[in-house]
Amino acid sequence: MMNFLIAAGKPPSPWTIVLIVAGFIVFIFICIFVYFLKVWIRALASGARVKIVDLIGMKLRKVSPLVIVDGRIMAVKAGLDVSTNDLETHYLAGGNVNKVIRALIAADKANIELSFKRAAAIDLAGRDVLEAVQTSVNPRVIDAPNPARGTDMVAAVAMDGISLKAKAKVTVRANLDRLVGGATEETIVARVGEGIVTTIGSAQSYKQVLENPDRISKTVLEKGLDSGTAFEILSIDIADVDVGENVGAKLETERAEADKRIAQAKAEGRRAMAVAQEQEMRARTQEMRAKVVEAEAEIPKAISEAFRKGHLGVMDYYQLKNIQADTSMRDSIAGTGPAAPGQPPEQPK
Repeated sequence: MMNFLIAAGKPPSPWTIVLIVAGFIVFIFICIFVYFLKVWIRALASGARVKIVDLIGMKLRKVSPLVIVDGRIMAVKAGLDVSTNDLETHYLAGGNVNKVIRALIAADKANIELSFKRAAAIDLAGRDVLEAVQTSVNPRVIDAPNPARGTDMVAAVAMDGISLKAKAKVTVRANLDRLVGGATEETIVARVGEGIVTTIGSAQSYKQVLENPDRISKTVLEKGLDSGTAFEILSIDIADVDVGENVGAKLETERAEADKRIAQAKAEGRRAMAVAQEQEMRARTQEMRAKVVEAEAEIPKAISEAFRKGHLGVMDYYQLKNIQADTSMRDSIAGTGPAAPGQPPEQPK
């Protein structure tokens, strides 16, 4: 309008400017009022009255009026008394107002005692409060072990050395009183797996477990595995039991093989020591023979010395040679003649 007046060559008067600004402000207020009026009429028509001032305050506090009003309408229609103040507080805390109201309605219809404060606490703790209420009404079945972890069965070894593999189905119901601070279903699965291993490991024979698989269920239930968890175990059913390998025999075989290798190593050590000792004795024998040869080399010198000093005559020398020849002949006949150098003496036959 102002541009039109300026283009027409007529400068706008101050009153015209005031009227234009006032009209713009009134238009904005009308749009805001219409927005809140729609929400207010919706709440009024549903029987969940909310003041327009409260709706404006929600908007200023950065709270979605639609979310609060929708939650208030659901609660009133279900016969629950939940104030907009509580809904705003939960919204500002980062909670899911819609899910909390739906959980309260489900708990009320199922005659489960659940207050708004407890439901809000469960929601703010990061748990799905609606799913928890649904699990309280309709128990859930958990696989133990969890196939998503890559393990289909729990393996354990009985006292007779036979391996068994078992799989269980655990029926649980959510415990709303322990949902805040209680352990998750992973703890249930781990405890059930521990109970299966304990039961199979304490069995004298694997046949006892195969004949009575329910002994695993009884043992596990008696341990109170749901203590400190957010669930209550209703039943534990053994879905499957398979016979594995003979672990005891395998371990005995491996131990025997290890003992054999140790014995072989010790025998090889003794053989090496014997060979070394034999080589040492041969060296000593050669050394002694060298000494004998050295001593025999002194005999001609001693004979010559005896000739020079007159202690030995010619006839004595010839008699000595005859005795040596006679001895050599006797040794040759008996087969015990002198051996070749480096060889042991020949033994008589």
